[in-house]
Amino acid sequence: MTLEILTCDALPVKHGFFTRRGGASSGVFAGLNCGQGSTDQAEIVAINRARVADAMGVAHDHLLGVHQIHSATAITVDAPLAEKPRADALVTATKGIALSVLTADCQPVLFADTDAGVIGAAHAGWRGALDGVLHATVDAMEALGARRDNITAVIGPAISQRAYEVGPEFMDSFMAEDPDYARYFINGAGDRMLFDLPGFGLNRLRAAGVGHAEWTRHCTFSDADRFYSYRRTTHAKEADYGRLIAAITL
Repeated sequence: MTLEILTCDALPVKHGFFTRRGGASSGVFAGLNCGQGSTDQAEIVAINRARVADAMGVAHDHLLGVHQIHSATAITVDAPLAEKPRADALVTATKGIALSVLTADCQPVLFADTDAGVIGAAHAGWRGALDGVLHATVDAMEALGARRDNITAVIGPAISQRAYEVGPEFMDSFMAEDPDYARYFINGAGDRMLFDLPGFGLNRLRAAGVGHAEWTRHCTFSDADRFYSYRRTTHAKEADYGRLIAAITL
């Protein structure tokens, strides 16, 4: 099956939010599972990642990622890495490299300042977004010569508010940072709330000063044929789940 690659016209560089379609994995991972940390067969994940590198037009070892830890850490890269650093965002001004992040409900965010020739990719779950990973990505791009008001940032497929039920302690974490964050929560059943992760991500991007920010409006939880979802897997009591990949290159 052909890979399905979602793109956004606002990003005028080669990029893609890859769905699960077109991969070699089977079972609960069926499709394009690119998660090396999953229990999928390592050689199958390698095949999937090679297909992504080919689609991005880079050498297989130039599809770069990090060991994601829900942090606010962004790193700068200019060559393949011997080991994946513990971080949640990458930036580069080097051609021939594809920056990538993995997600399964969290936000994949791709960045570009085409005038400066600087790109970035961030994995932004609620913790990373709250702690500042999107700001850190913009700061790292600026250090390479980007202008924040010239940066375009696009949030790819992520869990939508209607599917993201959380408890009061979750909301308390946000209220402790800024009471205005209450606007990203609506009432659910009982004491549950529904959290708008992409809406919060857009808020953080705009607060970081990017010139343009948008969300592709794809919900990972709601479309099992196209997307992996950690929360959907948890509800189904499945043993593991696949990871989607988003990538960008100059």
